Amino acid sequence: SVSSHPLHPLDTIQPMAQSNCTQVTQFSLVGFTEEPVTQGNLFLLFLLTYLVTIVGNLGIIILIRASPHLHSPMYYFLGNLAFVDLCSSTIITPKVLVDLMLEKKSIAYAGCVAQVFLFDVFGMTEYYLLAAMAYDRYVAICHPLLYPLVMSPKCCFQLVTGSYLMGLTNGVGQTISMSTLSFCNSSTINLFFCDISPLISLSTFNTTLSHIILTTAASLLGVSSSLVVLISYVAIIPTILSINSAEGKRKAFSTCTSHLTTVSIFYGSSCFTYLNPTSDSSRGVASIFYTMVTPMLNPFIYSLRNKEVKGALIKCVRRLFNQWQHTRLVSWRT
Repeated sequence: SVSSHPLHPLDTIQPMAQSNCTQVTQFSLVGFTEEPVTQGNLFLLFLLTYLVTIVGNLGIIILIRASPHLHSPMYYFLGNLAFVDLCSSTIITPKVLVDLMLEKKSIAYAGCVAQVFLFDVFGMTEYYLLAAMAYDRYVAICHPLLYPLVMSPKCCFQLVTGSYLMGLTNGVGQTISMSTLSFCNSSTINLFFCDISPLISLSTFNTTLSHIILTTAASLLGVSSSLVVLISYVAIIPTILSINSAEGKRKAFSTCTSHLTTVSIFYGSSCFTYLNPTSDSSRGVASIFYTMVTPMLNPFIYSLRNKEVKGALIKCVRRLFNQWQHTRLVSWRT
């Protein structure tokens, strides 16, 4: 029998268009200027930024593992934050450096999928690590007597593992989102790396599911981690202000300053990147700050204002210098 409901014109146009669709095998990245001198300057700048990022974050990881008095929950979270920053920067920056040396800047479809997956994994993981660090500061300042019991090694391990699982959930969701998109002869991304938002805008059909996944991830995962940070500091600030001694207030504020600075930079740059629908140039600048500058700054934010980290660094340098002197003396005698 023939259906009594006539087909809507769009119901026939979309399948017909999809059948004539030639899927792209690679994307062109046009996030930077084509001027050779500017590209050369950007290459040197990004190379220096990446080298500092590697040295800084690896230094933090090694220093925490080598210094027994840094084996505490706060530095356990900081070590994982340094690892995530190192990974997220490595996903983006080396490819950018290669592209700046080439005339044709492109990325294969499979490489684009991998970049979306990994970047979203470590990006969301950082959100939850920062939330776990905020909770750690809340317990330390508001409930100091319960701190050893609440922030036990088991609890810290669960918080870090949960952060990575949330990141993995986000990465898998965004990868599924990208797999539903169709790119019919639309292969130019107005950014220097593959990100799910410009890919959705680039897609020809089937963006509904992608928008749902993106909105759900932002609402459930991003907002929930942000609320943990917000609620923690809503409780922390009155507690610090109620401390009678000026020295006690100073010490309490100093333990939160580094974390608040990192949260402000990371959340601010990410919100400007994804919630500010302005020009491509301003989005590109915000993306550079979000993907390259923030991972470079975090080790310095936590080390320059932290007496324990600076003390551990001085001890480590002295130990290495003494070992070098001893080795040199032994080799000279022999």
